[in-house]
Amino acid sequence: MATDSWAQAVDEQEAAAESIGSLQIKDKPEENGRAANATDSTSAAAKSEGDKPADEDDKDDKAAQSLLNKLIRNNLVNTTNQVEVLQKDPNSPLYSVKSFEELRLKPQLLQGVYGMGFNRPSKIQETALPMMLAEPPQNLIAQSQSGTGKTAAFVLAMLSHVDPNNRYPQCLCVSPTYELALQTGKVIEQMGKHYPEVQLVYAIRGNKLQRGMKLQEQIVIGTPGTMLDWCSKFKFIDPKKVKVFVLDEADVMIATQGHQDQSIRIQRMLPKNCQMLLFSATFEESVWNFAQRIVPDPNIIKLKREEETLDTIKQYYVLCNCKEEKFQALCNIYGAITIAQAMIFCHTRKTAGWLAGELSREGHQVALLSGEMQVEQRAAVIERFRDGKEKVLVTTNVCARGIDVEQVSVVINFDLPVDKDGNPDNETYLHRIGRTGRFGKRGLAINMVDSKMSMNILNRIQEHFNKKIEKLDTDDLDEIEKIAS
Repeated sequence: MATDSWAQAVDEQEAAAESIGSLQIKDKPEENGRAANATDSTSAAAKSEGDKPADEDDKDDKAAQSLLNKLIRNNLVNTTNQVEVLQKDPNSPLYSVKSFEELRLKPQLLQGVYGMGFNRPSKIQETALPMMLAEPPQNLIAQSQSGTGKTAAFVLAMLSHVDPNNRYPQCLCVSPTYELALQTGKVIEQMGKHYPEVQLVYAIRGNKLQRGMKLQEQIVIGTPGTMLDWCSKFKFIDPKKVKVFVLDEADVMIATQGHQDQSIRIQRMLPKNCQMLLFSATFEESVWNFAQRIVPDPNIIKLKREEETLDTIKQYYVLCNCKEEKFQALCNIYGAITIAQAMIFCHTRKTAGWLAGELSREGHQVALLSGEMQVEQRAAVIERFRDGKEKVLVTTNVCARGIDVEQVSVVINFDLPVDKDGNPDNETYLHRIGRTGRFGKRGLAINMVDSKMSMNILNRIQEHFNKKIEKLDTDDLDEIEKIAS
């Protein structure tokens, strides 16, 4: 972001954060920016490190989506995914734990773990923690979605490996943006609540330290550019004394110009016996190539995604002639679907904004999730929807990605999902309607069709999934009312 506009952007971000009180990600920081407190100027200037030009929306969206998932998830996701483990030495025994006591943690860390509400390890923690806490240290590449407990896992590893008697940086953790670094810091503060001897500092742009000084905090969290400067240019950190290096959100990291190269340069400064831990939500080829450059001789943990099923979801379509008819049909359906919670998907922000406005003018309580909102504002909208304060959420694909609200029993495709070439986007269709009919419950999906082209798209979706989508008579809504309730 240009230097003459960052202050305004910060003001807008802080205003958004203040408007949602309980979701504020950091108390007002102290001046020195140390011992887990970033400065006010740090908050501002570091924000610019995570900002990107308008033509890099995809990159910005990945970082924003990751932050959003962290903000809206208070508990672990109830996942049925199986963990696949590839060991660097396939002949060595594979250990997993079913309780935190088995890990023989320091009492103050065990107290911190339970204080955070973790009663037993999540699936990824069961396997990853024994590897991360092993002696000698083992390197790890892990695929992990938001909400699986991976941040708590690597935070516990960092806190366990720290020697509190040594007053110098021993663990480095790099995140793609200031906001994501702050979220990790929040977990360290919570888990290390009863371990005050271990301190934390944020390596983020704007956190100005005096030249020639040496950090005394044992854990440093920050963004790649500033972390690299602190290790090489300013020498605030002696990289040869670092025991653990964590690279979080690798898929977001490589989408940001410069971050990949900076992360590799940091890694090359570290001792050969330094433990390397890398986490990524996805593992496309570019991420995998990056991971292999960063982490030598790794153990690998992947989550096998279970097939989403349409068996518990009843699918219908409504035939219309134009956008206005689609809206009228939606109003006819609306009385039935407000019994439960519903999500309405639109193809563009413009359509989503128009639809939410029209529904509001009709007197309906509707929430709008728009990509133009600050991440904290989006989180507040989702929290209200999750709490049932609004029954219907109007959104686009981008905003709703990764959002799980268990109470949703109705999904309406106001616009059918298509790719950039206008072909059916089957994966998005499955992802959208897969939000209903979960946990063994019945779900309902309604598709709005307003042209021969959209009917063709719907027919191709039917063929792809080999599932019949029935025509819905909006004058007879008894069936969908039963499903929706």
